[in-house]
Amino acid sequence: MTSESIYKMWVAGEMVDGRGDTIPIEDPATGEIFAQCHSASFEDVSDTVQAAYDVFQSGVWSHKSRHERADVLEKAAELLTKSLPELIPIEVRQTGRAIREMNAQVPSLVRWFKYYAALLRTEERSVLPTSGKLHNWIDRKPLGVVVQITPFNHPLLIAVKKLAPALAAGNSVILKPSELTPITSLLLGRILKEAGLPNGVFSVLPGYGPITGKALVSHPLVRKVDVTGGTEAGRRIGEIVGGNLAKYTAELGGKAPVIVFEKADITAAVNGVAFGAFVASGQTCVAATRILVDNNIFENFKASLVEKAASIMKRMGDPKNPESMMGPLISSTQLANVSKLVDEAVSGGRANAVIGGEIMQGKSPLDGFNYDSGYFYPPTILVPSSTRDTQGSVTGNTAILSTQIWMKEAFGPVIVVMSFDDEQEAIRLANDSNFGLGAAIWTEDLSQAFRVSEQIDSGIVWINTHHRNDPSSPWGGAKSPSGVGSENGIDAYYAYSKTKSTIVNYASREEMRADDWFREGNGDVRYG
Repeated sequence: MTSESIYKMWVAGEMVDGRGDTIPIEDPATGEIFAQCHSASFEDVSDTVQAAYDVFQSGVWSHKSRHERADVLEKAAELLTKSLPELIPIEVRQTGRAIREMNAQVPSLVRWFKYYAALLRTEERSVLPTSGKLHNWIDRKPLGVVVQITPFNHPLLIAVKKLAPALAAGNSVILKPSELTPITSLLLGRILKEAGLPNGVFSVLPGYGPITGKALVSHPLVRKVDVTGGTEAGRRIGEIVGGNLAKYTAELGGKAPVIVFEKADITAAVNGVAFGAFVASGQTCVAATRILVDNNIFENFKASLVEKAASIMKRMGDPKNPESMMGPLISSTQLANVSKLVDEAVSGGRANAVIGGEIMQGKSPLDGFNYDSGYFYPPTILVPSSTRDTQGSVTGNTAILSTQIWMKEAFGPVIVVMSFDDEQEAIRLANDSNFGLGAAIWTEDLSQAFRVSEQIDSGIVWINTHHRNDPSSPWGGAKSPSGVGSENGIDAYYAYSKTKSTIVNYASREEMRADDWFREGNGDVRYG
């Protein structure tokens, strides 16, 4: 192991040694350990939180003018763009994501820094209609030390989504990236320092959840925790954060339905479903996983979707190959989880795999890349083990609704495709989930699109598209297993700040003197 392969914590504007266990960083495409990363111990967490609090109290960032903070965010966007040739290959290697995906995703992150810089420059203060001769305005002030916990699937994207509003508001931020993919988050420290962020305002503490993560979210000086991850972890963190009466935002699980109506353009819908289902190898919280198709177009749609999946599968290879369409899952554990969910549905006789459904082995037909050492799973399409009788009624179609693959977030390139007879059945099936993060509708009937979208219980509904993500557009769940609060937009900035109300009495001296609450006599007095 060379010194270039060892990454330390980012604290107080420099890389420093961690006192926790060293974390091996694995390339999920090859199974190779290509780097080591220092992790934060309980003592490291305590020291870093205290330092972040001291920096916050000093006002070096928290009291800096909004235009100066905006300057730093804009500079960060510029430097992030210049760092793309370094960041993208690392992002590919630690996640296994195809380089064509990272070439598209990572450059888009500058939008978050630019958006919140613009918000700082244009935000207007509210002046409230308080009764009497009073002038009452509202300011927004930073919370203090905030902790952000990010997952493995979009290391840079999710880190920047959280960082930009938190820094814009003036907070001190401690980021704990996934132990599987910490490297690019650490490199953000250097970029932000060069952009002009004062030392100690941003720290990165890699580590494992039960040690580093728990110590961070438990610390009494932490005033907000923002996590993206699984539902159960989100619940446990929420219990701890609630005990400290700190603010909490959580973007958690999803099981996105996609409704394809008879009036949809089948080619466009197939392309949209394939993107929503198979980008990032299905490892996204809004992955299109439950595909509901009008019975009148079901067979044509299924055939087109199977053809698309086959096209993707034959073009899977080395993630560093620009022609490779899809990479591996993040780990052997995740591969086993996805395989188990599919096997349970198929072996139990409740689903058929019309394509995929088995761990990939051998050599890639695209470039000869060896699948055997990595964690490759193909685009997989499951359909109910059912038939339609001569009258068109479904027999056994609902058996798949009791499978784990229908109910549980698989986080892999696996989708269930089933038919529906009418609009109300489609809505019922779409809402048949504990999750409510993302959903999509495909139809060229505008009236139908509006009518159905209003009845889908989801925080985000896309119509004739999927997985659109803009800094201005709120991103959060409608049901508790999908999270608390939302990211993006002005709401995220508000979630990282608190209101301060200032009230000025502009009455004349005589009027103020007359306002003597404890004066002699029994005359009327004001209250409020």
